[in-house]
Amino acid sequence: MEWLSLLLFGCVFIALLMGFPVALTLAGTSLLFALVAAQFGAFDMAFLNSIPNRLFSIMTNATLMAVPLFVFMGILLEKSKLAEQLLTTMDEVMRGFRGGLGISVILVGTLLAASTGIVGATVVTMGLLALPTMLKQGYCPKLATGTICASGTLGQIIPPSIILILLGDVLSSAYQQAQLNQGIFSPETLSVGDLFIGALFPGMLLVVGYMSYVLAMAFFKPETVPASPEKPNTSSLAIRVLESLIPPLALILLVLGSILGGFATPTEAASLGALGALLLSALRKRLNLALLQTVMQDTLKLTSMIFLIFIGAAFFSLTFRGLGGDELIHQFLTDLPGGIFTAVLLVMVVMFIMGFFLDFIEITYIIVPVVAPVLLMMGVDPIWLGIMIAINLQTAFLTPPFGFALFYLKGVAPPSVSTATLYKGVTPFILIQLTVMVVLAIWPTLATWLPSVL
Repeated sequence: MEWLSLLLFGCVFIALLMGFPVALTLAGTSLLFALVAAQFGAFDMAFLNSIPNRLFSIMTNATLMAVPLFVFMGILLEKSKLAEQLLTTMDEVMRGFRGGLGISVILVGTLLAASTGIVGATVVTMGLLALPTMLKQGYCPKLATGTICASGTLGQIIPPSIILILLGDVLSSAYQQAQLNQGIFSPETLSVGDLFIGALFPGMLLVVGYMSYVLAMAFFKPETVPASPEKPNTSSLAIRVLESLIPPLALILLVLGSILGGFATPTEAASLGALGALLLSALRKRLNLALLQTVMQDTLKLTSMIFLIFIGAAFFSLTFRGLGGDELIHQFLTDLPGGIFTAVLLVMVVMFIMGFFLDFIEITYIIVPVVAPVLLMMGVDPIWLGIMIAINLQTAFLTPPFGFALFYLKGVAPPSVSTATLYKGVTPFILIQLTVMVVLAIWPTLATWLPSVL
């Protein structure tokens, strides 16, 4: 009766496409399948007896404590206009250089990714601030929109990334499960910090790729990347640059430096980041009771949504396993010709396609728990797999027709910017992302070397 597990997966996917709430879809569909299958003797209801333990483990998971803290930090920094000051200052520094504004957008996107990690807010903020200026300056609309979308999604891969935290939690369980299935009863562990460290080189490789593309366009097609006709206001420019750059750099150093140096776990670093964001907002005289109330409400809404999906995913994974789905997937992937290469390639293609329709949280808790144990049992490195999945989901964030970053930017773009322009604009950046994935597949040490050293 393993085919019922595939039917369950298909029904969940269709229900999500119809717009039903993710958490309720996962839990409700799974319970319905479990009850019906149990009537025909195809499902043992004892699988669902572990639901209370699953929920309690979610509530007491120290790693997941980092989620609301990083969400709070990101929303507070976004509300305190950090991006606006950064972009204005970087634009002044780059004036007179062909492609300077495009480079500024990428650099600001990188700094925001390393200090906030919230993709939607970054894309919308950059779209409101940078897109009108780029179009007014004469940038090709395709290049302008593509640069903003790609830079805004860097928060998916550059730590502290919410997706890396969630992937770290899922892959940690999958890694232990894979080792136990192999008869290893003292399993090695995988931490979120490992993924944070492993993502640094690939993330920087993406940034270099984006900037190289903008500079190449400035060199080969200068009409698409004009220089700003305005001269920079050099009066106290150095002071303004320091005032803009020091706060986010200090926060990045506080959060990532404490993790890289081994002084704090990602959860402890998240608490430092939240405290640092409060201090920065207070120093910038943006912090008040109304702002704090708004930030806390937004944090509560987003965190509640994420954790409710965790609960729904617990029902789905137990039902899927009780119907024999994990054995079916294991047999299918291990029987593929080409071994590990074909299995990983197929999983990445499926995730990429699913990314057209589903959010990264849904993919992380629907697909990853199903396929990750099988791939890890086949000998795939868990850190490398996590980084590949993160970049893959970031690419799906950009890919037409349903890339979420495209919807975010279209919502704030001028009417003159068509949907076709957005689609064409992100295409070169999607190719850059895929190229980085190929490079990472050929040289996996780009993701695994630094964690092994630290």
